[in-house]
Amino acid sequence: MISVPRRAATAIGVTAGLVLLAGMVPLWVASGSQAVDSLTHFLIAVAVILAVCQALAALARRFGQPPVLGEMVGGLVLGPSMLGAIWPEAEAFLFPQSVIEGLDKTAQLGLVVFVFLLGCELSTDRIERKGMVVATVVGGMALPCLAGMAIVLASGGVFAGTSATPLETMMFVGLAMAVTALPVLARILADLGLERTSVGALSMSAAAIGDGLAWMTLAFLLAGQDAGGQGLRNLLLATALVLVTALCVRPLLATLVRRLGSSQSLTVVLISGAIGYAVLTHSIQLHPVVGAFLFGVAVPRDAPAVERISRQLEGFTLTVLLPLFFAGVGLKMAVGLLGVDPSAWLVLVGLSVAAVVTKVVGAGGAVRLAGMPSAEAWRLGFLMNCRGVTELVVLTIGYQANLINQLAYTILVLVGVITTAVTAPLVRWSLRRTQDDDGVTAGGGGTRADSRALP
Repeated sequence: MISVPRRAATAIGVTAGLVLLAGMVPLWVASGSQAVDSLTHFLIAVAVILAVCQALAALARRFGQPPVLGEMVGGLVLGPSMLGAIWPEAEAFLFPQSVIEGLDKTAQLGLVVFVFLLGCELSTDRIERKGMVVATVVGGMALPCLAGMAIVLASGGVFAGTSATPLETMMFVGLAMAVTALPVLARILADLGLERTSVGALSMSAAAIGDGLAWMTLAFLLAGQDAGGQGLRNLLLATALVLVTALCVRPLLATLVRRLGSSQSLTVVLISGAIGYAVLTHSIQLHPVVGAFLFGVAVPRDAPAVERISRQLEGFTLTVLLPLFFAGVGLKMAVGLLGVDPSAWLVLVGLSVAAVVTKVVGAGGAVRLAGMPSAEAWRLGFLMNCRGVTELVVLTIGYQANLINQLAYTILVLVGVITTAVTAPLVRWSLRRTQDDDGVTAGGGGTRADSRALP
């Protein structure tokens, strides 16, 4: 029997398959099967989104950026701002209205699970150096929030949503400027080897608390938005839901986790609970992800079964569901609006500069005043600057609630991408500067603990 090398066998098989496929094309065309229905459109769109986002995630990784930044850019590439401008026929084929509706619903499910996982990760039990954490949260959120509100006030009606008062728009933009993306921060810390350093632990604690405050603020902002007499009702219902969760749901979940252990039933309970809470908050005119986050916060901490389930859900959510959300963000953006209105470019530049400077000065300056060494303080400020996916989620909620218009949404999404992109390079620069300073001081011998992780 003749032995065929594996490469040759593979080449022969691929060639035979392509020839067979080419022979089937005339039959497929003749039968009229080339018509593409809505399901086929949806599946093709999902495949393209995942492929593009994964390719750009790999490219971002090669340039020392967190992969999620590439996925965010992938969503923008597939939208009307790039694909629609370069190849409008392809965008029209990939994203007809029926596909957009399907992607939106799938993305909403992805957001519910993702934000539920964020709530599960929010833990304040083991926070050390509480004074430093408080200083980071207050300085890192208050100054960017005030800057965002001031820019909205100075820019007139550039940001105004169709159903929001000027104050609501100001508060929302300030909130969007104040967030720090906990998952992106965790990835940057891991990539730079800083997750076990004091600055890394402090930044994670501050980001977790800051995100919790941001979600609560957003919930009450949405609840109070209705001017038809329902605002107070929504606030009361939201408050009651929080109290019921703390007094009843949290202890019940702790009991269920102990009894069910690592069984599949616990996974069903947690997912169903997150979705059920999403339905509850949506019914009182809050965004579904607010409920998912609240339920995640109620899940017991440090349970091995919960950690295992979180890891399982995280893989599918981050790899499949979240890129569909990024594509939805790209489809809602309209970068062309910036070209029509030159003043919008000034607002984009001003917001980008203000977002970076206020985060670094606010968080870094606060801990510097609290006694942290200068190099570590500014490194912390650089780390808190990443906004990433958390800001995109917040912005999408605000846009859907008409707190901001499409131009403002586009500008703020770009600010989120820009600030996330500059975070890792700024941290690397601070590490190199510390390393150089220590080398000069010690004759080239020693470096700080944070600097040894420099890639």
